[in-house]
Amino acid sequence: MEMLNLLKSNRSRGFLLKLLTWDLARQHLIHKIEEGLYQEYMKKDPNRFPRKVQEDKFLMVRTMIRGIDRGLKEGLISKNVWSKFINSFLSIYSKNKEKIESFVQEYGQKPPAFLTLSPTHLCNLKCEGCYANSYHQTKEALPFSISTRIIAEQKDLWSSHFTVISGGEPLIYKSEGRDIFDLFADHPDTFFLMYTNGTLIDANTAKKLAEVGNVTPAISVEGFEEETDRRRGQGVFKKILHAMENLRQEGVPFGISITAMRHNAELILSEEFIDFYFNKQGALYGWIFQYMPIGRRFTLDLQVTPQQRKWMLEKTWSYIHEQNLFLADFWNCGAVSNGCISAGKPGGYLYIDWNGNVMPCVFNPYTLDNIITIYNQGGNLNQVLLSPLFTRIREWQEKYALQGPPDKMGNILRPCVIRDHYQIMRQIIDETKAKPADEPAAQALQDKDYYVGLLAYDKELQRELDPLWEKNYLKPEKRQQAYA
Repeated sequence: MEMLNLLKSNRSRGFLLKLLTWDLARQHLIHKIEEGLYQEYMKKDPNRFPRKVQEDKFLMVRTMIRGIDRGLKEGLISKNVWSKFINSFLSIYSKNKEKIESFVQEYGQKPPAFLTLSPTHLCNLKCEGCYANSYHQTKEALPFSISTRIIAEQKDLWSSHFTVISGGEPLIYKSEGRDIFDLFADHPDTFFLMYTNGTLIDANTAKKLAEVGNVTPAISVEGFEEETDRRRGQGVFKKILHAMENLRQEGVPFGISITAMRHNAELILSEEFIDFYFNKQGALYGWIFQYMPIGRRFTLDLQVTPQQRKWMLEKTWSYIHEQNLFLADFWNCGAVSNGCISAGKPGGYLYIDWNGNVMPCVFNPYTLDNIITIYNQGGNLNQVLLSPLFTRIREWQEKYALQGPPDKMGNILRPCVIRDHYQIMRQIIDETKAKPADEPAAQALQDKDYYVGLLAYDKELQRELDPLWEKNYLKPEKRQQAYA
């Protein structure tokens, strides 16, 4: 970690940034970082979590590092973006310990690691099953002054320098004479991950992304042309390919965001799909979002089946192991994050939408607080963490997975409180009187078939994944205890 410490020095930073564009020097640094990470995950605290959980964390972080290496080697990351990334990374790496310690003293836990912000509900597409129910006629948008204040407080109160931007379509966002690029420029020490449909990334937009340098777009795909256009509209796939070409030309690192549904689960993890987007198009990472039955015309029929989910889990991890791909499924890779990361969990996140509604998660559309109201009352971002809704979810997370010894840890391959444990989430909604953030969320609460269907799904999922969890994660811990 000596080179990371040197990067903190302004005098040596410029030289080392240039040095790290040289393959041999970077390979040496990567080797040292991976050695340090292995010690951190596998040696430092082996008794808190099952060893297999720690191994999953190490492998995922390693794929991210190797993805960055590949991006530099293949020219997919420009010098400007690389410089901005390092500066943002150093802000994350050099977290203000005093702020974090002060937070822990006041709230009894570490702060969230990031937040997700959807500054606009507006979208130029109208996709089947959109979680946000976005469309082109809505005018709902978070005031720019509120958006930039949220990010400033995130840094000041949590020492957090990573922000996810979702939507709606972020590239359409306009408020108070400012747009999304102004938000990026206002926070050069923050690195942004922006989910986008990609259709608006023309040559000029790609150039602007390269100039700000502190944002990576994650472009939504459902498969190839037929699958993507079926959900997103005719001609969208071709626009996405043009967007990726424009980003490659400017050296803006990008990834893909994949919605896994019952009809495309096998396709999106096929060798053909992975080769096309990672090797031919230059994606450096992939996020897999299993379809959640919320939002526009929600239905349980689009969910991947428990059997598909088990297959996806094994297939995803085979790519991570064998090809060093940074490919993360927010459900099947739950071991990487110690389970569900919602509700302001330490190291986790919370979600704020275009109306200022604060929610546990992008896919959990129930709320008790509004950030605009909190600001008008003299409060700040920390206040939302005290929400009974958030507190109850964090208590469940702790009890379910984190309190016991490694050999009795709850199954975090089914970590999600809103889908994998729907009965628990309904109890929390009822107890806290949380309000639905939109009409589809309200309808879901009244739909008896929805309730019964999700409970049945959860029971079947438990039958599929608990034996896998027991065999691969808990049994090795029990054997180790037996021989101790």
